[in-house]
Amino acid sequence: MAKKSLASFGVISCLCFSQSIESHPPAQDDPLRLRVNVVLVQLNVAVTDNKGNYVTGLRPEDFSITEDKISQKISTFEQSSDPDQSSREVTRKGSIKSPDDNSTPDPLTDLTVPHPSDASLFILFDTSNYMYRSFVFAQDAIVDFIRSMDDSSKLAFYSYSRDLSRMTSLTSDQFRVVSGVRNTVAGDDAALYNSLLLTVKDTIPLRGRKAIVVFSNGPDNASAVPPEDVAELAQSTGTIIYIVSTQQAQDDPISAAAFERVSKGSGGKAYFAKNWLQEKQAFGSIREDLFHLYTLSYYPQPNPNRGWRSIKVKLVGKDLQKYHIRTRDGYRLLPAPANPINDNTVTRSQSESR
Repeated sequence: MAKKSLASFGVISCLCFSQSIESHPPAQDDPLRLRVNVVLVQLNVAVTDNKGNYVTGLRPEDFSITEDKISQKISTFEQSSDPDQSSREVTRKGSIKSPDDNSTPDPLTDLTVPHPSDASLFILFDTSNYMYRSFVFAQDAIVDFIRSMDDSSKLAFYSYSRDLSRMTSLTSDQFRVVSGVRNTVAGDDAALYNSLLLTVKDTIPLRGRKAIVVFSNGPDNASAVPPEDVAELAQSTGTIIYIVSTQQAQDDPISAAAFERVSKGSGGKAYFAKNWLQEKQAFGSIREDLFHLYTLSYYPQPNPNRGWRSIKVKLVGKDLQKYHIRTRDGYRLLPAPANPINDNTVTRSQSESR
């Protein structure tokens, strides 16, 4: 897997990080030595049954986490909740509570945690020349998605063709975000992976749940970085990536496979829509997924591995092992580089693109 451009960011995995430079290296080793200390690892976990229904009502003790086969202790635990969506709730006896069960919850046995108010969602919209035919329909699907989010979520809207345009910074003001969508215009080639990498970079300082929703109408034909770099940085920063693409991208097997790898590696999903109706359905599915995630975090146990660390999340108990888990499968410790990459490293200037 290519790491050349990814390593240049000098950002660390997880929710937050700290780094220190030794000012007095040994005489035989002149270059500065860098230490990186992991503070907290955050995981966003989706749990579903065989029919794809979300399973709610799970508790911290229902989950088992290992990092490089080292058992981890859960430090924080949250469950999103959305009363408008159906799900299957697990009772403490392992049975399933149906959505229409109106029995009074027991505070000692039932867990209900509201949707976290610090959730950050970045929407990345393809405005390349691939979009001329379906531009307005895509805008409408994105606007409907924005309006469907709850008021506690912070949204940012970016667009991309050859360059990344940060149209609207993170805000809870949906009107501003919608205005950013309506002000976009189509044109130029598509540098999806460049723009997606920069968007992931913008999520690094943020705490709490963070996700990127991409709408792409075709293959990437102008990026300087490979999709593998995007996938690894997303995993290492705990950023979920969802990709909604059209049939045109699916018809390109290389792009389709890359979209699947990038989204799956981060704990997200890739959707391929044949028409505007399926685009809206894909955005609806993403919204439901975001509103049914469990957020778990842990402080890593001592681990000598300074590279890629593998994460395994399992459900504990015979009655729960039949369910399916989706989350990221690891992260990498990345030291700060001598020459960090900025936006101009992976995107061309306006004068160069003309």
